Amino acid sequence: MRVLPARLGALLLLLIPLVSLADATRDRFGAAGYFRIMTRPDFSGGSGQLGYYWLYGRLLNESPYGELNLRLDVLQASPGTDETWAEVHTRFSGTSFRGADPGNGSFLNFRADYLFVRAGNILLDRVTWQLGTLEDRWNDLHIYDQRPATLLWETVGLSGTYQGDRFDVLLAVGDSGYTLRPQKYNTVLTGAASFRYRLIPGHLEVGVRGQLGYEPKVRGNRNSLYASDGVSYEDFARREVVARYFEANPGQEDLVPDLRPRSALSFRGIGYLGFGNVGPLVWDNLYVTFERKHPDQSYTERYRDRDWTVFIADLTDERYEASLGNEAYIKLIPDKLEALWGVWVGYAFNEDNAIKPGDDDRLIASTVVRLQYFLTERVHLLAETSIATEQSQNGNLYRNHVDSVFTNTRGVPDSRGLEYGDSATRNTWQGKAGIVLNPTGRGIYARPSLRLLYGLQYSTQHAAFGNSFVDSLNQYNTYVGPERHWHSVVAIEAEGWF
Repeated sequence: MRVLPARLGALLLLLIPLVSLADATRDRFGAAGYFRIMTRPDFSGGSGQLGYYWLYGRLLNESPYGELNLRLDVLQASPGTDETWAEVHTRFSGTSFRGADPGNGSFLNFRADYLFVRAGNILLDRVTWQLGTLEDRWNDLHIYDQRPATLLWETVGLSGTYQGDRFDVLLAVGDSGYTLRPQKYNTVLTGAASFRYRLIPGHLEVGVRGQLGYEPKVRGNRNSLYASDGVSYEDFARREVVARYFEANPGQEDLVPDLRPRSALSFRGIGYLGFGNVGPLVWDNLYVTFERKHPDQSYTERYRDRDWTVFIADLTDERYEASLGNEAYIKLIPDKLEALWGVWVGYAFNEDNAIKPGDDDRLIASTVVRLQYFLTERVHLLAETSIATEQSQNGNLYRNHVDSVFTNTRGVPDSRGLEYGDSATRNTWQGKAGIVLNPTGRGIYARPSLRLLYGLQYSTQHAAFGNSFVDSLNQYNTYVGPERHWHSVVAIEAEGWF
């Protein structure tokens, strides 16, 4: 009869370490990160990217990138308690690795993204305080590599986030001056707030976010904003403000009018709808944003062997952007076929600019579909296609032909002031396909991924990809080449997070 108690006692001794492990705190130090690196042989004279940028889907259009996130628990709370806790976070990121891009891995391409202290169970229950860099994200649109719901990326200050059972609230205040103008700092007071509510937890949630920036006027501060009364936008766009002023006011080089300081206001508003876990739909993120950008301060013109500072707040304070972005993650055939479907529509307009084509006055729209089929647990097939249109609202912005350079004077004609090219529209199609090796198994988001891909692009614009082709008249006779609307690359790449 004594054998049974002895065996029970031995079993309890074996279980004690497991019970202790269940209640143990995590390691004080933690690290996580993300990387992507690739080589893309390009036999068309390009720079290794299929197209210009993310609007056509990030795949084959992005550059190398890496980030390392570090966490140190300064004060740990016992699991399951409401004890005070505190931790320090920092992140380093960069866009260059040796042999993969023009930077060749130089540390000049890296930076310290943030540093902050986060603490909880101080003063208020369920409130997490953050002091330092305040960047705050909601769900990304991965297929575009866009983060439309990010707040406070520019801001250092203090935030508090309340986490309820079905909702969370964020309030924050800080300063964004050094991010907006690192070499010409002036205070930009920044406040933000957000609210997210889970109507049906795990199935439906909604949210709103907002951010406001205010730069006060400071008389006598050379880094403050100043008015630019009487300056035409065409002279500003041509960088001829000083020349035109002295033509109208000869002999008055030393009688420039007194500067008048001014303040500025910028803002960003975001609406969010998330839903999923219904049938084959895993999750869908939908964002609507509207933003008024902060004005620029100044630039320098060289005239009569002197440098003159031209203040341009009045010429850059009416720039707006609105966008709608959506991404759906769908399991079409469980454990066999998954899909990502993205849609993006954006409209930028500049109330100050009525003559110069550019990114500040345009309409863009695209849709991207990616399919990933699991041949085996770790060998997958990937196919992606996208179609996009970009329309300039202020005249011609794109060159459709190799000899379009002859329609311009060094690429800048005088017909309306500052057109560039012979078309106001660029339409682009991309297709990508290849093999993916995923050591961690099935899943369109499974990482790391080792990919061998082929990408093909057609664009109405001539040579619509990073290249070193002719872009001015004086180069044409030397570097003349055929017209290029098709572009293809072969890519060997690795991507992962840890």
